[in-house]
Amino acid sequence: MSDPWYAYLLLYWPKRVRRHLEQVRSAGVVSVEPNTWQLCLGALRMWHRLLYRPDSVGTSSGPAPRRTVRARLMHLRALRLPVLLAEGAVAPWDFTGLFSSPERLTRHLLGAHHDAKQFVFDLQLLAAHPGQLEALEERAKDVVEGRDPRAEWLRDLVVFEGYHENLLAATRRARDGHLQLSEEEARNPDLTLTGLLEWCAAAPETPAATIAAMRRGSFALGPRGDARG
Repeated sequence: MSDPWYAYLLLYWPKRVRRHLEQVRSAGVVSVEPNTWQLCLGALRMWHRLLYRPDSVGTSSGPAPRRTVRARLMHLRALRLPVLLAEGAVAPWDFTGLFSSPERLTRHLLGAHHDAKQFVFDLQLLAAHPGQLEALEERAKDVVEGRDPRAEWLRDLVVFEGYHENLLAATRRARDGHLQLSEEEARNPDLTLTGLLEWCAAAPETPAATIAAMRRGSFALGPRGDARG
């Protein structure tokens, strides 16, 4: 059976997304299995986040920007976005993360800033691919120790001081199975893949049911629309 038109609009390649979902389930990363419409709602949730909570993406709540000219220029997100697109560090059509290959996820983690524990979402995706966390660890270590010929460029591209050191530490924790998340953090759809997919699985199962739930005020795409209660 072919997928509905909206699945291609929101998921880009729904069969590949579902295949990667099954892969993360088989790897034991998640246990839920949202349907295609619920995955579309997950993508819409990210659109909503970018539109109404843009400060939750690509900004830093802690470290200051690096003092280099490039980092100060990249601090302006309007300038940073086209560079990230050219680098292949962001995939604007992949709002669930389930479309991206391990190679793209690695480029994303090395080149696009993640604040605090926001690494976890993509690290959980990589955990479904054998050997990829270890490969990312080596790449991040090469940047931290200056062996990567693009190390200074990547440091400027992510803008904020200490990013790759934090990424390296988070990758090692993920490799060892210790993500150091509170229960609330683990359930946060903005922070973890498990949180997003649990949110999706608890969402209305059809477009009609979604419209009805929104009219009742029992479902929304923003934080108050946590369908799990």
